[in-house]
Amino acid sequence: MMALFMVRVLMTTALPPLRIVMLLAAVIAITPLAIDMYLPALPLMAKELQTTNALVQQSLSIYLAAYALGMLLFGPLADMLGRRPLALFGLTGFLVASVALSLVTSIEGFLLWRALQAFCGAAATVVIPGIVRHLYQQHTAKGMSYVSMIMMLAPLIAPAIGSGVMYITHWQHIFSLLALYAAIMLLLCWHFLPEIKQQSGNSARPAFFSGYQQVFANRSAWPFIAISMFASFSFFTFLTAVSFVYISYFGVSEQLFALLFGLNVSALMLANFVNSRLVTRFGPMRMLTIGLVLALLAATTLTAVNAAELGLWFTVLSIAPLMASLGLMATNADALILMQFPQHSGTATAVIGTLRFGSGALAGPLLGLLYTGTALPFSLLMLAGTLCILGSVIWAKALGH
Repeated sequence: MMALFMVRVLMTTALPPLRIVMLLAAVIAITPLAIDMYLPALPLMAKELQTTNALVQQSLSIYLAAYALGMLLFGPLADMLGRRPLALFGLTGFLVASVALSLVTSIEGFLLWRALQAFCGAAATVVIPGIVRHLYQQHTAKGMSYVSMIMMLAPLIAPAIGSGVMYITHWQHIFSLLALYAAIMLLLCWHFLPEIKQQSGNSARPAFFSGYQQVFANRSAWPFIAISMFASFSFFTFLTAVSFVYISYFGVSEQLFALLFGLNVSALMLANFVNSRLVTRFGPMRMLTIGLVLALLAATTLTAVNAAELGLWFTVLSIAPLMASLGLMATNADALILMQFPQHSGTATAVIGTLRFGSGALAGPLLGLLYTGTALPFSLLMLAGTLCILGSVIWAKALGH
């Protein structure tokens, strides 16, 4: 398990930045774990909680909405109060909510505690990019690549963990396992997570709304915020449609689906590994541009493949490089944003996260609106997101980046 591995790695008195980044990645992984681990249990949960599949599925939308709301609140608080206390508070709340979720007997209670779990999870994770920015300074993109690369282990293994828990015991223990993970992260953060002080020369803590004012007043950051948002939209389009595309449309088995999903996540991990090795040499803007070129080629190919109905493996071979390119673009765009807000990195992270989850929430309704029973709408939406990123990069170039 990731948490036990982190315990062995971190048991040292002085932590170099890379080891701290491993801890940060493990903390931020609570979000994909909380989202993906319980997905195999949804049909059984609907039956045992005596409700509909649609209402149980709304727990995912509620999680995303509460997470976005939490980021809006806790981002500025991280800049005002410090990152360590907020991370400890968030992990404690996530732990309590996870224990409660393992004990619920009604859908109303489940949805309530699910929202609280997401809200507290936002407090724990919104602080992470700011700490990375402090540790890596002008090499923030490299640090963010390390975080993303390690964190991607979570969605890679989460569905298999959830299925394994259900095979051995009851679905409630998925949330017991999340509670155990949060407890281990809380212990590690209590001992090893450093506090990031405000830079000298600015003793007054920023007012709550002043951080948002400064972030939105910095127009040079707008194109990169847009890039991050559209990359997230494309990713959530994939995440929303992938089970239909692979299982319902192409008719693959659940076992093969898990392998194909793992291939897509592995492409993201590989992209972040490559970025961590090359970004200090070429810079985040050039790596972002390389990702854009790859994305345009892959998204165009994916659309052509599904328009011509060439089959499963042509689709798979088009999606993998597209996922890799989205990882390249999102990581470097986030780094370029954070580097502009040393005093308001928590607020900047809140803006990024809220717009990401907000844009991702549009993927489901748009896919439903464009539904044709084929993989073409999903391909077209991913191409549209990539073209919007192209427009945002042109915008950034026009501003002199």
